[in-house]
Amino acid sequence: MSITNQINDQPLPAPANQADRAVGLDALRGLAILAMALSGLIPQGGLPNWMYHAQVPPPDHVFDPSIPGLTWVDLVFPFFLFSMGVSIPLALTRRIERGAGTPSITQHVIKRGLLLGFFAVYIQHIKPYTLSQSPKTQTWFIALLGLALLFPIYMRLPKTFSSSLRIAVRSIGWIAVVILLLLLKYPDSEHSSFWIGRRDIIIVVLANVSVSGALVWLFTRHAIEFRVLVMMGLIGLRLAHDSGGWVQHVWNWSPLPSMYTLYFHQYLLIVLPGTIIGDLLHKHMQEKPELSSRPKTWPTWQVAAITFICLGMTAGVCAGLQARWLPGTSYAAIAVSLATYLLWQRRVDRWSQCTHTIFGWGVAWLILGLLLESYEGGIKKDHPTLSYYFVTTGLGIFTLVALGTCISHFDSRRLWGLAIANGQNPLLAYAGISNLLAPLVALSGLGMLLANNPDTPWLGFVGACIKTLLLALIVAMLTRRRVIWRT
Repeated sequence: MSITNQINDQPLPAPANQADRAVGLDALRGLAILAMALSGLIPQGGLPNWMYHAQVPPPDHVFDPSIPGLTWVDLVFPFFLFSMGVSIPLALTRRIERGAGTPSITQHVIKRGLLLGFFAVYIQHIKPYTLSQSPKTQTWFIALLGLALLFPIYMRLPKTFSSSLRIAVRSIGWIAVVILLLLLKYPDSEHSSFWIGRRDIIIVVLANVSVSGALVWLFTRHAIEFRVLVMMGLIGLRLAHDSGGWVQHVWNWSPLPSMYTLYFHQYLLIVLPGTIIGDLLHKHMQEKPELSSRPKTWPTWQVAAITFICLGMTAGVCAGLQARWLPGTSYAAIAVSLATYLLWQRRVDRWSQCTHTIFGWGVAWLILGLLLESYEGGIKKDHPTLSYYFVTTGLGIFTLVALGTCISHFDSRRLWGLAIANGQNPLLAYAGISNLLAPLVALSGLGMLLANNPDTPWLGFVGACIKTLLLALIVAMLTRRRVIWRT
């Protein structure tokens, strides 16, 4: 399934030459989701600092916002945000090409945001460890039931379903989840029943920026400079919000603080650069196949070099910033990225020109992020610094270029199949982390077999990898059977 179908309820035919170039985005999104699952399953304590969020180091894992650094765990969320940004032009342009006007698309975007907002609240209410601090068999089954009730609401229904049947299926799902929410009780003494403040913050942020990012793209799609101007405005608001005056009032205003604050929209500094990359990909995919040669025509050594440089830059910058080797990491990253960008110019085919431009944007964002690294006490995920937004955007672009080029050249979709399938079904994969994987592991007895032992933390990591693989296999199986969730 093509990424241009990401937010549509009906499957759409893909352009003839699209799949080879867009599949890398599915792989990137899938890797982000699976890495998110893995990071939550890693046993606490005993492993090196770079195996956890930089601001929550072992052995005590107490949040310390003063600690700078960047680990692979800190890349997971921005990579997913970046993937969302890239997919916005690909999905909404398809609607425009089908004749949808601005009011129709705006309505669709807002509807999608509301569905994501409900998902954020509901999924937090049915998580096993929200229902009980010590889940028992009944808790696991309630968690599975809560997950099952989401299928009528979010699953892409077959084209053969009539409009009345679609409405009936969706209505049954909504009635069922409302009844479940009214019946559930929680160990929280202050909020023992449904409470809108009980929500998944990751999905809340995604809901906010999915709406604002799509609307910004919609009204600036013919002028990237205005999109960059929006980013500059966000930076200005961010820098001035503690200084009092009207900016502070705008920053703090919220009709529903648990679901919306302007603070969440800082992440547009990752999403909006993603939309620029999405524009470039869409433009390239519209080229006639005979004019848009693929990386299969490149020498294998060149594809290997590009992949190695892009992935090596991602790993190297991450390791260097975490170890606080600041001058060496910055000088090396800037030198290698600029040299690669200049050498890349020698290729003149259309695919090279497209990826060269995309890589150039990655170089620009990375350099900007490195220049800002010492500002705000060093790069941090929590609370996010300006450096964090731009460095992770640059690394996200490098990873996307590496995946897209490698998969296309080597026809390696089978190798990346699990990541691609999970990237095509991100909502189900995300919900499955807590409400499918955890109950299945507990009820099957696999949890006892893979129990964490503080004396063997790396074996605990292996167990976390096995659990993540199990989730990936289940989601991939459902995706290939067209059981796909969409908002």
